[in-house]
Amino acid sequence: MLPSNPKANWLAHRKEISSAIDRVLRSGHYILGKEVAAFENEFAGYLGVRFGIGVSNGTDALHLALRACGVGDGDEVITVSHTAVATVAAIELCGAEPVLVDVDLNTYTIDPETVEQAITKSTKAIVPVHLYGQPADMERIMNIASDHQLHVVEDCAQSHGASYKGRKTGAWGDLAAFSFYPTKNLGALGDGGIVVTDDSGIAERVRLLREYGWRNRYVSEIPGVNSRLDEVQAAILRVKLRYLDKENRKRQSLARTYDSRLKSTSLVLPTCASDSTHVYHQYAVRHRNRDSLREFLTGKGINTLIHYPVPVHQQPAYRGRLRVVGSMTNTEKVANEILSLPMYPELNQTDTRRVAEATVSWDQSENA
Repeated sequence: MLPSNPKANWLAHRKEISSAIDRVLRSGHYILGKEVAAFENEFAGYLGVRFGIGVSNGTDALHLALRACGVGDGDEVITVSHTAVATVAAIELCGAEPVLVDVDLNTYTIDPETVEQAITKSTKAIVPVHLYGQPADMERIMNIASDHQLHVVEDCAQSHGASYKGRKTGAWGDLAAFSFYPTKNLGALGDGGIVVTDDSGIAERVRLLREYGWRNRYVSEIPGVNSRLDEVQAAILRVKLRYLDKENRKRQSLARTYDSRLKSTSLVLPTCASDSTHVYHQYAVRHRNRDSLREFLTGKGINTLIHYPVPVHQQPAYRGRLRVVGSMTNTEKVANEILSLPMYPELNQTDTRRVAEATVSWDQSENA
């Protein structure tokens, strides 16, 4: 059993996707055409924001969002160490310095208390990561940012469709970055990403940045890059967007099955804040003997993943050269204990129960 299965999602929408791809091929227009423009508008509308700017991938989305709000050399950007390394890589692509803080042990998202401690005169932005489909505490983050006149760029790579206090993730910060990597809740059949914002000026700057700084072709108004969402992926995403809420509800149903069958075990199960909607990009559990559980499940034909085994501040490329503020106790504890069980909308309840039963069996032997 796979931990995620983007092929199953393609099969679920195969006819519509094939039709969408054929439409693009017949059009003869393959870069920044009608499909990209339509998807940008549809996705922005889904989130409740004014503008979407399609780009090549989620890392570029975060990088260009930061650059669009003026982050550059000598600036500091506060984020977490318990995240995909792409978050930190995007900050460094701007020439800025990542400043890493701890996460909340219940939600695995940025701890607002640690953000306050990390702010200096060089701080330019905060990047909260909505991890595993769980929104960060955006109200507190936005209040801190307002008090210190900082930009907020949401990392929404794992939170398509999640909401906090009735507003979707991606609609809280000055900008937000989404990834459409194939395993995401809204996944392309290749790479893709988008920047969203309510600010028309910032949106225009992202558009310039994504294609060499061009407003008029071949004339660069500002230094930019080549980061364009292509027409084929946009057409595929337009199909899949129509099913996102339905598929998120399926993930939530599977999570309830896991919850009910694992609640009596010694595992720490995911929690969902009362003011939030969790979309379970991952169903991430914790146990001090995580590696033993993973080995046991593998022996039963159940594959799992670890998101993420090494905090960014401990990885060889970053160890000793990033500024870390405060204790990383929670981050390091989570990295040693976290395990993602199989979770994708095409997973059926029978297989979900099989994963849960195997996990219960392991837990009983572990505590015998």
